[in-house]
Amino acid sequence: MKYVRFRDPAGAVRRGEYENGTVRFGTERYALEDDDIDVLPPSEPSKVVCIGKNYAEHAAEFDSEVPDRPMLFLKPPNALAAHGDTVSLPAGKDRIDYEAELGVVIGEQCRHVPEDDAMDVVAGFTCVNDLSNRDDQRQEQNWIRGKAFDGAAPMGPVLATPDEVPADASVRTRVNGETKQDGSREQLIFSVPELIAEITTYLTLEPGDVIATGTPEGVGPLSDGDEIEIEIEGVGTLEHAVRIP
Repeated sequence: MKYVRFRDPAGAVRRGEYENGTVRFGTERYALEDDDIDVLPPSEPSKVVCIGKNYAEHAAEFDSEVPDRPMLFLKPPNALAAHGDTVSLPAGKDRIDYEAELGVVIGEQCRHVPEDDAMDVVAGFTCVNDLSNRDDQRQEQNWIRGKAFDGAAPMGPVLATPDEVPADASVRTRVNGETKQDGSREQLIFSVPELIAEITTYLTLEPGDVIATGTPEGVGPLSDGDEIEIEIEGVGTLEHAVRIP
């Protein structure tokens, strides 16, 4: 199954089933791109736990070594943006990059989850764009300016249950229709169960929290007015634009 969180014409936040471009809630039917509804991020996370350098080729394109354990950093709720949004990027920066990522949405409060049980706490998968302000990321260790600015984590448009997403699901980015990234879930250095086990060793994950699992090679800079598509096989396509003041 696939689900969409949205705000209906009356302003109520709903969770509807998604199929073939249509969102169904009770007897109501809406097109995903219907102007009468606002598509929202698929969950309301207390935090987004991001994984750095989880694809070997991406580490190589930054002349970095592959880490020996998952490299973790956080994005707060203010970083969320939704399908169809136009994200206003920080002004005066030389390089802000797109990064397509498979997002894991957590379904229950959990801590100290063994790898073998990790998929039991997964509600589903979504698309994430880990927007990255390289100017400031290179100058700080905690990456607040680099990774946590407003709108720095567009995600959606749907939450797809785990059975919908193949183990080798493709992870792609298109900018203005041109393919920039083309990777696969099976290229992850640390798998989804390994990531959940490692993260929950140190912190509690809450329902709706998201793990952004890392990006394939091919990241690159964005320009004012660019249109971005993050496509993950079995999930769908997250579309958003950017503006640079």
